Amino acid sequence: MIKVLLVDDQRILTEGLKMILGREKDIRICGVANSGKEAYELCKWNRPDIVLMDIKMPKMNGAEATKLIKRDFPETKVIILTTFNDDEYIYEALKNGASGYILKDATPDEIAEAIRTVYNGGALIQPEVAVKVLNKFSEMAKSKEVRNIDSRVELLTSREKEICRLVGEGKNNKEISKELYLSEGTVKNHITKILNKLELRDRTQLAIFAIKNNLYSD
Repeated sequence: MIKVLLVDDQRILTEGLKMILGREKDIRICGVANSGKEAYELCKWNRPDIVLMDIKMPKMNGAEATKLIKRDFPETKVIILTTFNDDEYIYEALKNGASGYILKDATPDEIAEAIRTVYNGGALIQPEVAVKVLNKFSEMAKSKEVRNIDSRVELLTSREKEICRLVGEGKNNKEISKELYLSEGTVKNHITKILNKLELRDRTQLAIFAIKNNLYSD
């Protein structure tokens, strides 16, 4: 059973989600919060598997709450509920450890499937939201933000930097293996080693790291 905490300052939305997700046999709503601060407090007591959270809320927004939740409850995974107008927060929440983004107008089946995907270790960003994330990455590539190189880059070998670059370009293991003439297993092992070296959680964070540190370009 997947324990889900719902977080939104609009009660009508949380009540609707509670009713919709309550029909799923493998999902149980373990709590409802109306702010990021309350969500963090409920995580202490309920230890949800998934936090399904709005990004714009009073007291503490979803990006800030994600940072605290992932810091203190790393086993809990966060899916952000977003709208087309949330550009400023999207990258921040990803950087803070969110595992997925889903639009508020998604169908009940899409929301339930997003929860299952993230619970099983995957990441989920709907195409419409992915465009915004890529646009943010593009802005970063042109800004001063990318010039502050993280010292951890020096821990990487030339091959590892090359793999980071390809991950930053959005390539999957199969595509990387073809480009570098390596087996998929070797690529997977390299990525695992890179994540450990850089103390990053997942591939999404690695892509962000690559772009922030100019590893996206030759």
